[in-house]
Amino acid sequence: MNEHMSENKENMVDSLESTNLIVLLYKWRKPIIIVCAAAAIVSAVVSLLMKERYKSAVVLYAEQQHSFGAQLLEDVQKEDILTFGEEEDAERLLQVINSDQVRNRIIEKYQLWDVYKIKKDQRGANTLIAREYQDNVSAKLTKFGSVEVAVLDESPDRARDMANDIAIFADSVSNKMRSARATEAFRYAETSLLNLQNEVKVMEDTMRVLREMGVYSYTDQVAALTEMYGTAIAGGHPDRAQQIKNQLDFLSKYGTTFIRLESSLKESYEKLAVLRKRYDLMKIDVESNIPVMRIVDFASAADKKSFPIRWLIVTMSTASAFVFTVIFLLFWDNIKKLRSEGRI
Repeated sequence: MNEHMSENKENMVDSLESTNLIVLLYKWRKPIIIVCAAAAIVSAVVSLLMKERYKSAVVLYAEQQHSFGAQLLEDVQKEDILTFGEEEDAERLLQVINSDQVRNRIIEKYQLWDVYKIKKDQRGANTLIAREYQDNVSAKLTKFGSVEVAVLDESPDRARDMANDIAIFADSVSNKMRSARATEAFRYAETSLLNLQNEVKVMEDTMRVLREMGVYSYTDQVAALTEMYGTAIAGGHPDRAQQIKNQLDFLSKYGTTFIRLESSLKESYEKLAVLRKRYDLMKIDVESNIPVMRIVDFASAADKKSFPIRWLIVTMSTASAFVFTVIFLLFWDNIKKLRSEGRI
C-alpha cells in the first residue's frame, strides 16, 4: 500500500514538473520566440558573410618500399612489387604529405600568402600560414587502408589542383629521399668494386709475369718434373737430372707466391661477382623513379560548396539559443519563487 502511494506521488511530481515546464514555456513564449528568431537571423547573416569554400579530395594507396633492383636481379623474389603497401607504409606516406617540404612547395606555387592574406614580414607569419594551411588541408587514413588528401578553398579549381599537386609533390619528395639513400649506397658499392678490380688487376699482372717466366701450374709442374727427375737418375742421365733439378729449384723459389696469388684470385673473383651484382642492383635503384603511391581517384573540381552549410548553422544556433534560454528562464523562475517564499 505504501509503495503504491509513493509511486503515485512520484507520478504526480513528474506530472507537475512537466506541467510547470509547459506553463513556463507558454508564459515566456514571446521572449523565447524573440531570442530564437534573433539567433536565427544573426546566424543566417553570419553564415551569409562566411566565404564559400569548395572541397576536393584525392585518394591514394601507399606502395611497399622495397629495392626495385633486388626485384629484378634476385633469383628468389622476397616481396611482390604489385601488392599494396601495409599500414606502416601509409603512415610513412602521411608523414611526407604533412611535411614542411610539401607544404612549402604548395604555399609558394599557389601563392597562399596572398590567398590567405598573410604578410610575410608580419610577426608570427610562418605560424599563421601553417595554421591556415592545416585548417584547409587535411590528410588521413581511411578504414580501407588508403590515404585521403582533402583541400578546402574558395576556388574549386584551386582546391582540385592543390589536392593533386600535394600527391605529386609527396611522391617527388619520397623519391628524392629514397634516391639520396640509394645514391650513397651505390657510391659505396662502386668504390668497393673499383678497389677490388684494381687489386685483381695487380694480381693478374703478377700472375702473367710468372707465367712468362715459366710458372703456370705449380703443383702439376712440380709433380711432372719430380717424375722426370727420378726417371733421369734411374736412366743414368746426370746432366738431364741436373737441368730438371734447376727447374725444380726455380719453381720452389716462386711457388709460394704463385699459390698465394692463385688462392687470392679465386676468392677475389667470387667477391667480384657479388660486388658486381650489388653494383648493378643499386644502380637500378638510383636510376629508377618508382612511384611511392597509387592514385585511385584524382581530385576533381567540386560543383557544390562544402562550407558553410547554412541551414545547419542556423538550425544549431537556433536550437542552442532555445535550450540556453529555457535553462535561464527556469533558473530565473526558481529564484523568483524562492525569493517570494522568503527562502533567499
